[in-house]
Amino acid sequence: MSPFVLIIAIVPRGKGQDLADAAVSAGAGGGTIITGRGTASSRILNVLGIGDTARDIVYSITDSKIADSVIKAMCTNAENRKYKHGILFTVDVLYKLQAGIFEAGERTMKSAEKQLISVIVNQGYADDVMEAARNAGASGGTIVNARGTAKEGDAKFFGLTIVPEKEMLLLLVDNDKAESVFTAVKNLPCLGNKGSGIVFSSPVENFTNLGNSAQ
Repeated sequence: MSPFVLIIAIVPRGKGQDLADAAVSAGAGGGTIITGRGTASSRILNVLGIGDTARDIVYSITDSKIADSVIKAMCTNAENRKYKHGILFTVDVLYKLQAGIFEAGERTMKSAEKQLISVIVNQGYADDVMEAARNAGASGGTIVNARGTAKEGDAKFFGLTIVPEKEMLLLLVDNDKAESVFTAVKNLPCLGNKGSGIVFSSPVENFTNLGNSAQ
C-alpha cells in the first residue's frame, strides 16, 4: 500500500486557502493551490446555478494513515462555509521525495469507480476537447492555464510549431464512461500531431461532493 495519497479538491475561487488550512489543521503538511475555471454542462448548470466559473484546485499530499481525518476536516470546512459547489477525490502516490528523503509504496488494487483524465493541449483547444468529452459522456471539467517547456530553438531544430502556452483540462468521469471519453478526446485533430498535446488517466478514490453540492 502506498504510504501517501494525493488529495485533490476543486472549489470556488477564493475558497482554496480555507480548505488547505483545514487540511493542515488535521495533520497534512501543506498544499498547493492552482487557479482554473469550471466547464459544467448546461444540464448541470440548471441544477447548480453555475457556469464557466473561477476555481481553486487544492493539491495536498498526505500520509495515508491520516488521510481519512484530513478528508473529513476538509469536508466539514466546506459544509460549514456552504460552498456553492465543489468536489474532492484522492490519487495514490507511488513515489515521494521531500527534504532529501525518498519513499516508495505499492499500487493499491482497489476497484476505483472513477478516473481522472488529464489533457494538455495548446492554448485555445481545451474547450474543443471539453465539447468532445461531453458528447462522449463527461459532465464537466476544469481548465487550467499552463505553459510548455520547449525553447524557440527546439522548434527550428525539429521542424515543429511549438506553442509554449498550454491549457490543462481535468476530467473526472465514471469508469464505465472513461473509455469512450478517452477515445473521443484522442481522435481530435488538435491532438493528432507530434508535440500537440498529451492525454493520460489515473484511477481515483474517495470521491466526495463538497459544500452545498453534497446535499
